[in-house]
Amino acid sequence: MFEQQPEAIQQKVKKLATESQKANPTAWFDILYSEAEGDAGQIPWARLTTHPYLQEWLDISQPQGEGRTALVIGCGLGDDAEALAKLGFQVTAFDISTKAIAWCQERFPDSSVNYLVADLLALDSEWHRKFDLVIESRTIQALPVEMRSQVINCIAPLVANRGTLLVITRIRDNDSVPDGPPWPLSEKELAEFIELGLQEVRRNLFLSEAGEKTIKQVWIEYCLF
Repeated sequence: MFEQQPEAIQQKVKKLATESQKANPTAWFDILYSEAEGDAGQIPWARLTTHPYLQEWLDISQPQGEGRTALVIGCGLGDDAEALAKLGFQVTAFDISTKAIAWCQERFPDSSVNYLVADLLALDSEWHRKFDLVIESRTIQALPVEMRSQVINCIAPLVANRGTLLVITRIRDNDSVPDGPPWPLSEKELAEFIELGLQEVRRNLFLSEAGEKTIKQVWIEYCLF
């Protein structure tokens, strides 16, 4: 996880994100992937395996993928998308970084996943209520707090009727603006998914230590009934 990365990588990410925050808050992702030059160790969220919180949710939920669609938001290097494809889902996975998508295609040349370069804030209108399962893993927390409502309003409508949204994110205990990136979500911000018609089904909380700080992370399962 980010907190386990070398200090130099953490500081690089914070510098890139801070510098691009006003001009183009998402531009730094492609810079980071490009400057990594194929070294996944330079990408703080890259695990080269399924995210453990997603894997836990899959183990608990046992979703049936055959005949169903799935979307992975901000897919990074593609491991989460591949995990869903192995379960039989028809998977679409996108990232704003051209380099990240090319990296996915290099890693998984025979994949059934439809990897695309796309901007979460300007998605195809045909994706409205299209996906039976939507995975949002740590994308919202990587974007500035002032964009939060806009981003949530782009994610919620992707979920099909009777579909599921899984959100994996850091959370914070109050509504004060946090230091970042990443910028943990508050309960008030998470409640915006409920306001947009989704219902929280269950969640699991994870605690980890980073120096003197306690990092709170969750996966939350929402459904559209």
